[in-house]
Amino acid sequence: MDRRHGPVAQGARDPYFDNAKYLTIVLVACGHAWEPLTYGSRTVTAVYLGVYAFHMPAFALISGYFSRSFDMAPGRLRRLVGGVVVPYVLFEIAYTLFYRWAQDDPGYPISLLDPWYLMWFLVALFIWRLTTPLWLQLRHPVPVALASAVLVSMAPDAGGDLALQRVVGFLPFFVLGLTLRPEHFERLRTRRARLWALPVTAGALVAAYAVAPWFDAGWFYHRGSVTGLGAPAWAGLVTTPALFALAVVLSACFLAWVPGRMTLFTTLGTGTLYAYLLHGFLIKSSRFWSWYDHPWLHTPAGELAVTAAAVGVITLLCTSPVRRVFRFAVEPRVPWAFRRTESVREAEPPVSGVPGERVVRP
Repeated sequence: MDRRHGPVAQGARDPYFDNAKYLTIVLVACGHAWEPLTYGSRTVTAVYLGVYAFHMPAFALISGYFSRSFDMAPGRLRRLVGGVVVPYVLFEIAYTLFYRWAQDDPGYPISLLDPWYLMWFLVALFIWRLTTPLWLQLRHPVPVALASAVLVSMAPDAGGDLALQRVVGFLPFFVLGLTLRPEHFERLRTRRARLWALPVTAGALVAAYAVAPWFDAGWFYHRGSVTGLGAPAWAGLVTTPALFALAVVLSACFLAWVPGRMTLFTTLGTGTLYAYLLHGFLIKSSRFWSWYDHPWLHTPAGELAVTAAAVGVITLLCTSPVRRVFRFAVEPRVPWAFRRTESVREAEPPVSGVPGERVVRP
């Protein structure tokens, strides 16, 4: 709970997590929008690096927190299929068709084993959720998950089918979320934590500015092995734990400043999966049709305009009208795909609202 606003009623939505989800998806959109600007601005590059150091780890961590009650109950498995697998198939096909049209490449293959662009996260969420019961049984799940990420970072051929390099690379954050309890977030939502977050965040941005001219942002993507980034394989033993620690610290700083009360954007937190899946069409359009070629966009005023546009668009994509239009693809109802049973236990956290749609009771 937020100490300033009292406890959240059992079973009620906690505005803190809706706020966190909305602010995280805003960072995701801004990061994608800033990428073409990083080639000519050290300041934008520094902010870009600072955001990429933690925004997807924070997304995975919150997803893990809301997956703590997941098991192999029929209701939860059905929601996993309807809320993750079906949207993955639909949007993977849609993105491929979009690419064929935009690039005039009718032969571009549809491959469900090779997630296109941002679709990797749905693959990851599916695998993470399926393995949740196993992680909850381990005595030390986070070290095991981190060790797995280290090994994968050292394997050049591990990132082929199903984006497994990324799935395992971000796995430690999801598993860390599985181990968290409400009291851990309560400690972040204190005045002391917020004050500590300020110099830590400032220090991270200063460091990002210092390394911006030469640092490869690919270290934060987890798309390939460390050898693909020009480092020896053994470097994964050091870089993976170091990047994990950095992401956890910055995620904590971010979460410390998330409002715990109802805000103007709280209700938008329920539409983050819609925004995540849909904004990719605009991001890719900007690349396909060279929207960033205008010189003004690479001025300080242009960079601010791009940021404002990213925030505005991602906010629009979180709204109720957009959700109503695209619910058939993002939150499809697929009872026809399953056998009828007398009793199917309902899963508490719907998987469609990445990450988590309801407070999970400890």
